[in-house]
Amino acid sequence: MNISKTSNQTLRGNQIGFWFFKIFLRFGGLWAAYTLLTGVSLHYWLFDRKAVKAATAYLKRRFPSDSKLLIRLKVYKLFYSQGRQLIDRFAHITGAAQFHFDFIGRDILNKITSSEKGFILLMTHAGNWQLAMAELTELKKKIFLVIRKEENRAVQKALNINSKNNTFGIISPEEHLGGVVPVVKELNNGNAVSYMGDRSYGFEAVEINFMNDKASFPYGAFAIAAATKVPVVIGLSSKTGLKNYKVDFTNIIKPEYKGRKNKKEQLSVWVQQYADILNNFFAEYPYQCFLFHDVWKDR
Repeated sequence: MNISKTSNQTLRGNQIGFWFFKIFLRFGGLWAAYTLLTGVSLHYWLFDRKAVKAATAYLKRRFPSDSKLLIRLKVYKLFYSQGRQLIDRFAHITGAAQFHFDFIGRDILNKITSSEKGFILLMTHAGNWQLAMAELTELKKKIFLVIRKEENRAVQKALNINSKNNTFGIISPEEHLGGVVPVVKELNNGNAVSYMGDRSYGFEAVEINFMNDKASFPYGAFAIAAATKVPVVIGLSSKTGLKNYKVDFTNIIKPEYKGRKNKKEQLSVWVQQYADILNNFFAEYPYQCFLFHDVWKDR
């Protein structure tokens, strides 16, 4: 169940299905909606081969000693975990449930935002990243999300992005040069720019080690950060209880080119640092990796 592409969601869902979840959530709360989810997750587990294959690519590396049967069972657990967080996001948007956020690194983030310089916020298809973004509405800087057209609607709804919202804006990577010009402009204006750091979407990438195997991660965010001399803040969100989330912004990378050494080699070092942070996060929360893309196959 790849939630990173709205087009995939549209194909796999329908208004009747969403209506059932809405009714269960309204009259029975989160647990009622989660109960309905068990059957929906089973459907995808049995019939969505593409999603199963993508999930397996991650799980067999996360649990290398597990049998194929056990990995297959864990695919269901991963689907169910993702579904719960989708329901949480909907409940948060509609006000059907109130969630508590344990914000780790708020003082660090406040210090960065007090600077005249902008910064890059690097998010990941992990946990409920859109809920984590929603917690940044009190920042002094405006945040521009670099997202593709098909993702706009879902993200705009989750973050309440509209003409009256002064916290978030959108930059399309489908613009000339991948939207680099407006990105650099906003960073120079002291604003924040958010990228998804774990999927290349066809843009240039470097080969790094991820879960003891060679994988391909994009380096664009780090290249821009090094060129504009701004820090990269890694954002991570994890579900820790029924209505509890931990939002962590303590991991900071400060890319800076040194000497005449090959720039791509230097970029690889920073991307590897990011991959190591993700590896540690997924070791702690193995069923909150919603990458659903074979980054190992891309190389």
